[in-house]
Amino acid sequence: MLRLITASLCLRCQRVPALPLHLRPCATLSSAENQQTVEALYDLSVDIQKVRKLKGWVLHQTPAYTKEVADLLRDMGASGSIVARILTVHPESVLCHPEQVQAQRELWMSVCPSEKQLVDIIEKFPASFFTSSSYHDNQRDNITYFQSLNLNKRMVTKLMASAPQSFSRPVEQNQLMVQTLQQAYRELGGEEANMKIWLQKLLSQNPFVLLKPPEALRQNLLFLRDRGFSTAELLRLLSKLRGFVTELNPDSMRRTLAYSQETMGCSEDGLRDIILSCPALLYYPEEILSDRFQGLLRAGISMSQITETPSVLELTTQIVNYRIQRLKVHGYDVRTGSLQVLNGTKKDFEVSCGKLQIRRERPLFNPVAPLRGED
Repeated sequence: MLRLITASLCLRCQRVPALPLHLRPCATLSSAENQQTVEALYDLSVDIQKVRKLKGWVLHQTPAYTKEVADLLRDMGASGSIVARILTVHPESVLCHPEQVQAQRELWMSVCPSEKQLVDIIEKFPASFFTSSSYHDNQRDNITYFQSLNLNKRMVTKLMASAPQSFSRPVEQNQLMVQTLQQAYRELGGEEANMKIWLQKLLSQNPFVLLKPPEALRQNLLFLRDRGFSTAELLRLLSKLRGFVTELNPDSMRRTLAYSQETMGCSEDGLRDIILSCPALLYYPEEILSDRFQGLLRAGISMSQITETPSVLELTTQIVNYRIQRLKVHGYDVRTGSLQVLNGTKKDFEVSCGKLQIRRERPLFNPVAPLRGED
């Protein structure tokens, strides 16, 4: 990393590889560590070895504002341990000028309900908070825009935290993508009264959809329409996929659909029904699907069972094998029963196992057995 940074370059607060952030034009890189920074971090119980290993270049920068940044975090209600965790995970924060951090604090508090919640966000998404002041106007404009869409402050805060790149870019780019999504929703027969809820769910599930080119959405919808999906089915897919349709492309979907149809031996109509039941199938490349099909077949599960419950293909082979073994302990044989019991989150699966255990331990009542009377 050090070889990539020279004294002539502006210091970069690296939030994500695709979006380097210039923190200060006057930052300089020294061959020796900044001892004031190191000592200040030690005093704050920051894991210096971890910082050296992952982002050692930060320790060579001057000036740094370790104490000022820590004081500002404490002023927002962060405990000493939380401050230490934030600075360990994101040491670049000490290179941000205090005035810049204060400006971010005021900006985030315009949508965040309390400073306690803001501290929670900073702890989870420090790179989203410690950003360049050069993006401040874009952030403010985007906050105003998303609020104009009737998205509540909690939703706007979530977008800022999970997809900060979308708030750092010009508001016009987000407007274009949102308008494309809204247009697709209307053209597919979506009800205007449900637009707000639909858009909020879509952005909540996949905030990075804002960063995709609008044309990708159009191309994917046209491809699926050509494959026989009706307008109503396309709206259903778009709603289920929560915007992930922009992650796909016609070539990858074409290969996945061809492989799935050949492997399951189903018709075009049957394949569409399977995709509508399990839209996630569109994402997986052939090699992943092959591994999962083979894993299920090796476990004694038939292809007809898979086509009846295609959502089982969303689980990795390792998870499926583990769950099959757990079910065996409770006397459930997936080869003769429904695969639905395999689905769901870890918590859902444990609940299902619990029900099987209760059923197994409960004594059976024989309605024709004579009642035992008192002697």
